[in-house]
Amino acid sequence: MTTTHQQTKAALLAMCQVYVQKRIDTARQAMEAAQEAANSESKSSAGDKYETGRAMAQLERDRHAQLLAEAQKVARELKQLNIDKTYETIQPGSLAITDRGLFFISIGAGKLTIDGVDYFAVSAASPIASALVGRRANDTVPFNKLMYQVLDVS
Repeated sequence: MTTTHQQTKAALLAMCQVYVQKRIDTARQAMEAAQEAANSESKSSAGDKYETGRAMAQLERDRHAQLLAEAQKVARELKQLNIDKTYETIQPGSLAITDRGLFFISIGAGKLTIDGVDYFAVSAASPIASALVGRRANDTVPFNKLMYQVLDVS
């Protein structure tokens, strides 16, 4: 693997980590705000209104707690990637260079740009990664009625 590919994978991994940390921070803040809203619902003469407000705030808090748990799971998946390894076949942690795009098999973080070049951070469970995993350089992969030529794997 060239130093350039190694540096690219390291930069992509760092960008994925920032993406996940933002998701974690946003979910945590929203969860805290919903909890504060539930706690600050003041008892009024309209008791039903108070209970409904608290219940809605609690549901909102629970929804954000679920989002937080999902983001933390993705963060754990990211930590398990080995980007230092030279891969011969496409798998989690590898960079798949095709004639139709550059794919970092990691997490579903979407399009990431480094030095004007677009890469797509995709989860190993995504449809495109499922089609690519296990393939080698020079393999042709059918996906979504298109053919992808694998040019390189690192």
